Amino acid sequence: MTAEVPPEQVAEALRDVARLGGFFALDTVAPAPFHERGGALRDGFADRARAVNDRFGTAETRVGVSVAHLGLAARLWSPVLACALVHGIVPTMSGVEWSGDGTDLRLVGPRGRLAARLPSPLEAVLAEADGVLREVERGLTVKVAPGLLAGNSASALVGSAAQLLRTRPALRGPLTRLTRELLDTGRLRGTGRITGPGPTFRRNSCCLYYRAPGGGKCGDCCLTP
Repeated sequence: MTAEVPPEQVAEALRDVARLGGFFALDTVAPAPFHERGGALRDGFADRARAVNDRFGTAETRVGVSVAHLGLAARLWSPVLACALVHGIVPTMSGVEWSGDGTDLRLVGPRGRLAARLPSPLEAVLAEADGVLREVERGLTVKVAPGLLAGNSASALVGSAAQLLRTRPALRGPLTRLTRELLDTGRLRGTGRITGPGPTFRRNSCCLYYRAPGGGKCGDCCLTP
């Protein structure tokens, strides 16, 4: 039997998890005739990174890149993780693009697959969140340490898991297992460790937010005592 899910079912699952708020929101739209992918993530990321630098008043370009990258990672991980655990659907994120000039995303032509019918649901979840994020990274023109970028992805994953657990506490068992398994897969392996049931996380790298004027250290930062 096919793992493919009807587009309307994927869209409904995404609308449902969007009610969790914050980074879980991902609008869906049907592709228009001759739809231009001018909002593709790689194309627009540099503008978002510059906006971060402008907001914090720093000329250190890698700070803007890292902070914007961390925010994008959260917007990718959150709906993928929630859809997989709440609805058993892994949305196909290759159609994700920027929605307008801000940091919101939308999914053009929603598609997805049933996790239970996939050879490796774990790898599918990783590919649709971290894999899409890595595509953006390939377009970076600013040198940022690969370990920092991997740490951002891991931090966003655990942050998304913690928020999902707060709203859906009955998911603790499968959510904890999936999060731990993801953190032991691909480039996420070695990025940090789960330190508590929140789940809380201590990463082995720093997102550089502390280098922005008025910035500080995040709760999972390796520089925090």
